Amino acid sequence: MSMANPLYDTLFGRHEGRDTPFLISREGRVTSHAEFLALAARIAHALVDAGLKPGDRVAVQVEKSQQALALYAACVRAGLVFLPLNTAYTVEELSYFIEDSGARLVICDPAREDGLAPLCDRLGAQILTLGADGHGGLMAQAARHEDRFETVPRDEDDLAAFLYTSGTTGRSKGAMLTQGNLISNAVTLVEHWRFTEDDVLLHALPIFHTHGLFVATNVIAVAGASMIFLPKFDLDALIELMPRATSMMGVPTFYTRLLGDARFTRELTENMRLFISGSAPLLAETHVEFEKRTGHRILERYGMTETNMNTSNPYDGERRAGTVGFPLPGVELKITDRETGEELPRGEVGLIEVRGPNVFKGYWQMPEKTKAELREDGFFITGDLGRIDEDGYVSIVGRDKDLIISGGYNIYPKEIELLLDEQPGVLESAVIGVKDADFGESVVGVLVPRPGAEIDPEAVMAAMQGSLARFKQPRRIEIVEELPRNTMGKVQKALLRERFGG
Repeated sequence: MSMANPLYDTLFGRHEGRDTPFLISREGRVTSHAEFLALAARIAHALVDAGLKPGDRVAVQVEKSQQALALYAACVRAGLVFLPLNTAYTVEELSYFIEDSGARLVICDPAREDGLAPLCDRLGAQILTLGADGHGGLMAQAARHEDRFETVPRDEDDLAAFLYTSGTTGRSKGAMLTQGNLISNAVTLVEHWRFTEDDVLLHALPIFHTHGLFVATNVIAVAGASMIFLPKFDLDALIELMPRATSMMGVPTFYTRLLGDARFTRELTENMRLFISGSAPLLAETHVEFEKRTGHRILERYGMTETNMNTSNPYDGERRAGTVGFPLPGVELKITDRETGEELPRGEVGLIEVRGPNVFKGYWQMPEKTKAELREDGFFITGDLGRIDEDGYVSIVGRDKDLIISGGYNIYPKEIELLLDEQPGVLESAVIGVKDADFGESVVGVLVPRPGAEIDPEAVMAAMQGSLARFKQPRRIEIVEELPRNTMGKVQKALLRERFGG
């Protein structure tokens, strides 16, 4: 086993040749660590055959499967930069990510190949396919190779992944995550959340997102544990399989859906030791109802694309509703004044800044943006507003920018507003996020009609379907005579959220 690729060795290499369970399907089929790594080795050969060199980017938009996860392991082993993309993105949306990243290879679902091929031709990227059933051009290439692959040497400072994140202004930003970033977080979380090789994680999260991939999967890999690997969130499957699991990571939607089902009982959760929630705020009432129903207290934590996990409620001790706990070991967190950058006393609200080995390297090809958000002393300005109480618990009270987080996914309002402004009869628009017990937040489009014009809300929402991923589409359209503005002409979205947040 090579010891020259720290991330591969930490996550996967230590399990070479082990027949211990790693992935378990809903039907109970078990893939051992050895079988998984043999699959990843064949895929790594296919990637090298495609002419890829260490540091090249691989853009991936495929359905969740064990082959898709093995592709991640193969990229790590071959020294490639893994770029997972939301399966809901349209071809129009994908074009930016592929071009901006300079991806040398695009791997997509077979159904997307015809739509993406012209784009890849224009950008000089190769294209291979991988279907939800594990078949496609990638696996045909991989099948020609043996189960052994010489791991490509890398350093902890080398890039391992790009994740694109949106703010409220400007283009999407490619957060550059190093091997060291991912290692530090995974190792810390295994210890903090007490994961061992005896754990079985109920995994129903997507793996194109930091939560499902760099938190859930990496933690299980480091611990040498196993996971029941579901293709997607399926309430019936969660209830059926929970007695076989010991832990679950989810977004608030998972927990509200479980609580809405009478089959979800204290008896069903008897074998579980830990429920973790993140990616969006969990309502206090969900905490209370969940504990009353099951006897378990959900552990809520706080992270983001650029840093993975920053804080967590304690494993032992009080898991306090409405808070995200304490900074993780090795992570520094402070609350600063938005204008001066000076650290604020406990109890005061300000910008959350974090520093630690988990903090990303910067934004791809955006040196000015990197400089604006990543201070010279290593503190990252998260853009979230929060406070630290007298007991040291961190609470998130809002976002400095108007980023919407729905079901754990970041939504960039300006992108939606530009499309809404193009609709018939629309003079201008504002997109806001309002509280939603299921998704954390849902998208509302507020439209001002042109003089003498009428807007058909249903037609507007229908028009969004071909241009936006479903999670970005407004769930509601409101019509107003004018948008509230301050003396500088800036739209006051806080007033819109108050008005339409009910």
